[in-house]
Amino acid sequence: MIQRVFVIICLFPLNQAALPLVINTWNFENAANAAWSALQKGGSVLDAVERGCSQCELEQCDGSVGFGGSPDERGETTLDAMIMNGDTMEVGAVADLRRVKNAVGVARAVMEHTEHTFIVGESATIFAENMGFMSEDLSTNKSIAIFSQWLQQNCQPNYRKNVFPDPSKSCGPYKPKAKLWKPKNPNGNFDPSSHDTIGMIAIGKNGQVAAATSTNGATHKIPGRVGDSPVAGAGAYADSTAGGAAATGDGDIMMRFLPSFLAVDFMRNGAQPTVACKTAISRIKKYYPNFFGAIICANTTGGYGAACNKRPGFSQFPFMVVNPQTNQSQLQKVDCF
Repeated sequence: MIQRVFVIICLFPLNQAALPLVINTWNFENAANAAWSALQKGGSVLDAVERGCSQCELEQCDGSVGFGGSPDERGETTLDAMIMNGDTMEVGAVADLRRVKNAVGVARAVMEHTEHTFIVGESATIFAENMGFMSEDLSTNKSIAIFSQWLQQNCQPNYRKNVFPDPSKSCGPYKPKAKLWKPKNPNGNFDPSSHDTIGMIAIGKNGQVAAATSTNGATHKIPGRVGDSPVAGAGAYADSTAGGAAATGDGDIMMRFLPSFLAVDFMRNGAQPTVACKTAISRIKKYYPNFFGAIICANTTGGYGAACNKRPGFSQFPFMVVNPQTNQSQLQKVDCF
């Protein structure tokens, strides 16, 4: 049995600079180790972030990445992913990908084998199959059970509003409601435990930057819904002249503010990574003070940091770091504000 060891670093400040660097959201230890291993074997930063996110897809990290998690209103699991090259500013992304497990691999294929940036839905699946990716069922006994229980609970929670029948009491099909009404829960039905996207940044020894994300989205989402994860500037952003950032949380809110792009731009203008992350979070807090979300940031000298919005049940945000000082994946935490 492989023993899993997490260590909270107290010896170095959050922005201690060292290259190369791998940093990813949440306590996805094996993903960080896989990315670091790719770098140590001579792989590029793109290889590293792809390998790290692929590891999470394989392991179904927290049930929110990869196959067998977050079934939508029809009970189907679909995947979103993106990858970005900070040297060339090329991006590859897929969303609502069906029947293909390696979403971040397909995203890289979009970047390297097409002139496009983003391919979605069934067309993304066809593209993936043409590129040699295997087509297989993404459902598992667990995802089927989650869906069945949801149906038994009258489809609660869901993401509908201003429709009839009353979405707080009934399943659909739904129709538009003539008179708009205010939902009982103005902060929405977002459950932090249902959405732990992996976002990863890798900085090479010469400052090359790449970023990637992968997720199966929000549980019980409306079919076809796309969150922030595969959107460049929202889910992640990379620029080898400044740094990289990746976000996690309530994508429907966060994507409206392009927080990853904002954080990288703040670093470009001289902000330290932690300050850049906090400033991007603060931009969202102004409009949605109770939103669930966090950002990791890293600059081209290897400095890094993170920030998160404090709300009930979420006061600290864990993330993984590997650099020459740690030489193995180590867990760090930041207090939310």
